[in-house]
Amino acid sequence: MSETAPTSEAPKAKPKAEKPPAIENLPFDEFINTHYLPALTKAFGKQGVSDLQLEFSNSQVRGLWAKGLRQFTVYFSKSDINAQKAFSCADAGRSPSTIEPFLIDERKAPLDLLVFGVIQRLTAQKWLQAN
Repeated sequence: MSETAPTSEAPKAKPKAEKPPAIENLPFDEFINTHYLPALTKAFGKQGVSDLQLEFSNSQVRGLWAKGLRQFTVYFSKSDINAQKAFSCADAGRSPSTIEPFLIDERKAPLDLLVFGVIQRLTAQKWLQAN
């Protein structure tokens, strides 16, 4: 008679659930359309702007409000949110006269920072709520 030692199986580890990729790692067009444009709309709404119109084409995000009299554009040098960016704005229905670097000190550009940068820049122009 041979005795076998009872085998004790160690509890199996649960398979790790795969995390979805960070939204900033999504394809550029998907990130802009699905996350950036809605986040900008929400941020402008918090500033009291209800007539914001956003357009995305050719790696540029353009916003118009105040009955089309005020506008801004965020320029991406290529289809990558972490690539070099530029910013312009114009008032009174004019075309922008200056294009300036945008978020140049940041190596990574998460959604919140991209939104904050636009709001901060336009607040400096005193175009958003009385300040």
